Amino acid sequence: MAISEVALHVLSAALPSPPIDLFISNSHSRVPRRIKTSYRKKRFSSCVNSHSFTGFSHDRMRIYGMPYRSVDPSSSLRCHCQKADGVVGLTSDDGNGSWLKDPATIANQILSDMNGQKILGVEDLQHSSNGKPDVGNDDRSPSDAAVNHVAHKKKGSSVEDDAWRLLQDSVVYYCGSPVGTIAANDPSDASVLNYDQVFIRDFIPSGIAFLLKGEYDIVRNFILYTLQLQSWEKTMDCYSPGQGLMPASFKVRTVPLDGDESTTEEVLDPDFGEAAIGRVAPVDSGLWWIILLRAYGKCSGDLSVQERIDVQTGIKMILKLCLADGFDMFPTLLVTDGSCMIDRRMGIHGHPLEIQALFYSALLCAREMLAPEDGSADLIRALNNRLIALSFHIREYYWVDMRKLNEIYRYKTEEYSYDAVNKFNIYPDQVSPWLVEWMPEKGGYFIGNLQPAHMDFRFFTLGNLWSVVNSLATTNQSHAILDLIEAKWSDLVSDMPFKICYPALEGMEWKIITGSDPKNTPWSYHNGGSWPTLLWQLTVACIKMNRPEIAARAIDVAEKRLAADKWPEYYDTKRARFIGKQARLYQTWSIAGFLVAKLLLAKPEAANILWNEEDADIINALNLMVDSSNPRKKRGRKVLKKTYIV
Repeated sequence: MAISEVALHVLSAALPSPPIDLFISNSHSRVPRRIKTSYRKKRFSSCVNSHSFTGFSHDRMRIYGMPYRSVDPSSSLRCHCQKADGVVGLTSDDGNGSWLKDPATIANQILSDMNGQKILGVEDLQHSSNGKPDVGNDDRSPSDAAVNHVAHKKKGSSVEDDAWRLLQDSVVYYCGSPVGTIAANDPSDASVLNYDQVFIRDFIPSGIAFLLKGEYDIVRNFILYTLQLQSWEKTMDCYSPGQGLMPASFKVRTVPLDGDESTTEEVLDPDFGEAAIGRVAPVDSGLWWIILLRAYGKCSGDLSVQERIDVQTGIKMILKLCLADGFDMFPTLLVTDGSCMIDRRMGIHGHPLEIQALFYSALLCAREMLAPEDGSADLIRALNNRLIALSFHIREYYWVDMRKLNEIYRYKTEEYSYDAVNKFNIYPDQVSPWLVEWMPEKGGYFIGNLQPAHMDFRFFTLGNLWSVVNSLATTNQSHAILDLIEAKWSDLVSDMPFKICYPALEGMEWKIITGSDPKNTPWSYHNGGSWPTLLWQLTVACIKMNRPEIAARAIDVAEKRLAADKWPEYYDTKRARFIGKQARLYQTWSIAGFLVAKLLLAKPEAANILWNEEDADIINALNLMVDSSNPRKKRGRKVLKKTYIV
């Protein structure tokens, strides 16, 4: 019997029901295979349910809205999991032979995981994954600012209790196991569109909230199940997801099994952007997945997940996709418009700050988690080179403050040389009048985008806050970003934190850039709307820089309205006085973002599962690069031989 068949035989007999589907393959196959493949979309089934089960109706096959700790899957339905003909990786013919393991190695890993009890089963749901104490019950004292905030807001406990209940109600189950949270859960809204799906980017604050409360199982399940949905096939057409791409979202569906209406199965149906508005693939999903994977290990202490062969392979696939050579000359990640949180046309194509900040963070997290082995050496080398070049590029060319504005205002154009100061041929007339008046004397920020002859001077919140969190910004720049937030509080926070970008596109500019998008009218949705979910990222950045009072002030503003307004997705108008005209109510990441902000403010030391400290090697390399980029120094064609493209 081939070793993969042995593994399959052992798994089918020994695995508890329902397990996380594992990567098992025929030992003679050289091509990655998936079960339930149907025209590009991978539908992964594990649960088979019979309608004859007592007390179980067809309408309850897809389970939402029950606190998952109280669920006993074995009593509500008997799941007989079909093992997936999972992905075993690519052979050397695919150009990745040194990265991925052969079937025999994976089978050995599966058997090893079984012996080491690393496989999650139903019975694991009744226990804490690692016996770790609840973060919220830790005895250590929070900061003075947090103490004052909690003491002043005792009445807020009812708001938090309501938020926790709503978050638990949004949990999605697959074969009885919690695997994520739906995007919105408004019982009064009959038009759900895709808000009943589990979005990777939307689940991040939900996952962090569960981690901080010691609820590790749902995060572990989410990580492993979404890994199975990752695109592994190497395609040559423009209608399939690229190799290594993570889906934007997935949905749990209940379908008849093999045409038999009396028996059904639950399947995970991913969306890689084929059904999305605008048909844009999500660049940020894989980056957020890596960030959450690291946070899970640091918070739970369970490093077995990130050490698994399939997880290590998934990390490498994402990195390979992002580090692939192309036509771009910059170390930033080139993407299309709508490929991140701002998922509609907003003129952020090219090198938007949000993607660069997440990219940098994912590179740091991946480097920390990658197992040291021969197959990873080249990847880690490329990763380190990209980190240094990307850090220099963003810090040097994306940063703007009063000093930098003066420099841009006096730029000379049409400079042709290696020693050019105005490397991107930026025309001084691009400095908008609003920016001249808006920029405070103390403070600065990273601009939204940089391309040849174009600087997008809008302030994008997520990119700037995450640059603080992951140390893409220097210490001085990080404080300057928070200084600017304080100085421009009435513009960026006002009656509801936090503006997703500032200022809004208006008039003819709005018509041209957004295509007259009726949802992105000025000061609405992604065009200057206010998004409560950004509270948690603001809180992490403030705690990291030891300025939690800024986050506490923003949370106080939000807490006065969020529950009363039924937790909307976003707010409209320049001062965020109205609930968004098309905002969903009971938006899960609005709820989770608030909870994470409250938990972290009460327990600031827990925020270190999310941030990255400055790397000494990167700092030393950057110092050398700054010296070498000084225009006063003689530079010749030999600079093209340098490792770092800046």
